[in-house]
Amino acid sequence: MKRWVLWMILLLSMAWAQNPTAVGKLVDEGKFQEAYEAGLRLGSAEGLVLAARAASYFAGYLAKDSEKAEWFGRAEAAARQAIQADSSNPEAYFELARAQGRLSQYRGILESLGLASSIKENLDRALRLNPRHAGAKVALALWHHSLVSKNVGWLYGASGSQVMPLFNEAIQLEPQTIIHRVELAGVLAAQGKKEEARKQYEAALALSPKTAADRYDLERARRELSALR
Repeated sequence: MKRWVLWMILLLSMAWAQNPTAVGKLVDEGKFQEAYEAGLRLGSAEGLVLAARAASYFAGYLAKDSEKAEWFGRAEAAARQAIQADSSNPEAYFELARAQGRLSQYRGILESLGLASSIKENLDRALRLNPRHAGAKVALALWHHSLVSKNVGWLYGASGSQVMPLFNEAIQLEPQTIIHRVELAGVLAAQGKKEEARKQYEAALALSPKTAADRYDLERARRELSALR
């Protein structure tokens, strides 16, 4: 009887481990590598999106410099698989754009610029599928800012006038999301608007973290605010 009970507990725990909710919990707890593997095992679009997110988070927050490109590449591959599994999933396009944006930092200038159109296309698809996707709006604002600051915006249709409206829309949609304000502060600081940047960093630091990613974003806000002074 005891053996049967133990066997049932094991089966239930295995079933829970294969549940998207459980994988999402691993991401929220900061167990990014474990979440990546679990998401891949799920194999569904939802699981693969979580795998891509976990890989990007691990690359951005925890990986050594020598590992970052590899992990962003894993995120890109998982996002592509998610799109193959469900081409109507906006999160899959968002995760693909996020991974490509970060990968562009590790590739040559020509290859990086070649990714610019693909990033924009994937963000546009995410927003067509979910016009209220705040993360995609922030990413698109960063896309415009990055290309304009490199003086190649005209090649891709990027415009500095799009940056602030997109940030404002995202923050209106998700006012409690820490990373939106941190990214906005970074852009304002790059534009030389230190006082405005300081206010956004302080606004971010006033928010309560809900996930491991939130806590890492708050650490970033503290570092960048200190450097701003």
